[in-house]
Amino acid sequence: MDLKQIYRDYIDCLNEQAWLRLGTFVADDVIHNDNPLGLSGYREMLKRDYAAIPDLRFNVEMMISDYPYLGSRLRFNCSPIGVFLGLPVNGRRVSFHENVFYQFGNNKIVRVRWIIDKAALEAQL
Repeated sequence: MDLKQIYRDYIDCLNEQAWLRLGTFVADDVIHNDNPLGLSGYREMLKRDYAAIPDLRFNVEMMISDYPYLGSRLRFNCSPIGVFLGLPVNGRRVSFHENVFYQFGNNKIVRVRWIIDKAALEAQL
């Protein structure tokens, strides 16, 4: 099984906002940062992200896989509306990275852990 290809397809699904396909990549009982969101909660979280950041696009800069884990460094260049991560971005274009680690089971994401480089955002504001 090629986790890297599954992940690339997952990122395409996010960038296309193809919410009906999300269950192809994410388990029904997915856990996000130790919070058991489930697939529907995960989908709603992503929809909220896109509502707050209309030009959101996930760009993979680095990916490392060692089954059942995959780590990725994502780059964002976007314009969040209003307050983002407690910071008054208010539509300004910002660039930042997210480091995220996934655990897979049955070729689906079962656990996600992420951290955003908030210091990079603060430096731009």
